[in-house]
Amino acid sequence: MAVNIDEDTEFNDALRKHGIIPAREPTPPSPSPPPSPTFSDLLNDFTPSELREISEDAPDDETERMIAAYRRQRIADEKTLDKRSRFGRVYPIGRDDYTREVTEASKIDEEGDEKEEGTAVICFLYKDGIPRSDRAFQHVKTLAARYPRSKFVSIVGDKCIPNLPDSRIPMFIVYKKGDIRNQVAAWGADRERRIEELEALLIVTGALHPPERRAPEDRKKESSSDEEDLDSSSHVRSTATLTNGRKNKNVRGKDNDSDSEFDFDL
Repeated sequence: MAVNIDEDTEFNDALRKHGIIPAREPTPPSPSPPPSPTFSDLLNDFTPSELREISEDAPDDETERMIAAYRRQRIADEKTLDKRSRFGRVYPIGRDDYTREVTEASKIDEEGDEKEEGTAVICFLYKDGIPRSDRAFQHVKTLAARYPRSKFVSIVGDKCIPNLPDSRIPMFIVYKKGDIRNQVAAWGADRERRIEELEALLIVTGALHPPERRAPEDRKKESSSDEEDLDSSSHVRSTATLTNGRKNKNVRGKDNDSDSEFDFDL
């Protein structure tokens, strides 16, 4: 009679004890149940208008107070995010604008920034007619709209760096607090790059803030008489001040691909 070694019997236990059949594999533990959603999780997908309606229908005063407090915090957070979302598009610049729109703009702190970290400015050097450059430009436009807290500027490569070869196009130079934080040349020259790759690169280098929760674009606006109304479409333009006649700077950058360094006057 054949022995089924997988059966849980006294006979099989005796065989295992004497090493005749292998020990049974331990039964994998049952997966832990997912954690119960928190109060904030339950309310996270509702707009402030909807939260107000929910609080009015709360079963008791304590729940009503908790929903109202969460709503006030949500409105405050979204107002702060709206104030920090100053850009939202790609700003074309020329060589004479570089110091003002890039270097100086990167020194401006966001409203409420107690750490005084400045503004991330991504300078995109491109050239029309180069497929990888044209493709990267579309990605840049998408990311600029997706991350309005970061400033994206574009400039023709050899208008920024004289005699810049096409082989180094497109190039990204990331500034913060007046300094170059990262530089990537010839993006997409080795293979076709996806927007997710560029997005990840810029997040890792600190040029983009990780996505923050924003209310749906089609949310209903609060009554205008409510002091906590949100205006989700208001964005403040760049606060950079004109600095005509400022002394040119010599910026020294490092080419990540070739490990060589070059100088260019701005």
